[in-house]
Amino acid sequence: MTDHDGGRLESVEDLGAGLDSETEDFAQQIADQVASFLLSLREISRDEQSGSAIPLLLLEVSQLLLAGARLGAMQDFEPPTEYQPDVGPESDLDQMRLRFAELFDAVDTYSFVFDPYAPELVDSQLSDDLTSIATDLENGLRHYRSGDIAEALWWWQFSYVSSWGNLAGALLNALLSVVAHDRLDAEFTIDDDHVAAADEILGGDSSPSR
Repeated sequence: MTDHDGGRLESVEDLGAGLDSETEDFAQQIADQVASFLLSLREISRDEQSGSAIPLLLLEVSQLLLAGARLGAMQDFEPPTEYQPDVGPESDLDQMRLRFAELFDAVDTYSFVFDPYAPELVDSQLSDDLTSIATDLENGLRHYRSGDIAEALWWWQFSYVSSWGNLAGALLNALLSVVAHDRLDAEFTIDDDHVAAADEILGGDSSPSR
């Protein structure tokens, strides 16, 4: 591995040099949350009981957003080198994406505003956005596990602010909308096919009860 001037980094330990124990503890907490989210995401995508998948994803994305908010509240982390070190190829998450697309079916496509200060309605897919978030998170985790704690923190913070934070927030709102429709019989601004699909995914009659 080389630094931005082309010099060799002497050891893996050098990659975390200069970080205080509090920052290292923080990095460990974020890494644990990221690893837990990625593991849960793969397991949920294999869940044959689709009615439980959306509530579980609602919980997992909520917990991930807490980790993201902690990253956003911290001071700016600086990358130790000009270019990201090579930590090998990304994991192939396409099968997970396809499983989620099949699971969500008609409610996979949703709309959201990416930037509320420059509002423009964006159409996207829950399955694609979950996979995009997982890819960003796993990249940072690979840096962390290679011993490059500073790079991992910088990447998680940068990608949270620039990408996966907004996507996770939009996902959370979409998942909550499906759950709310099932629990409260909320009126959706989507067509009858989407409403029927939400009922089917959550597995039951959405009529209100007292």
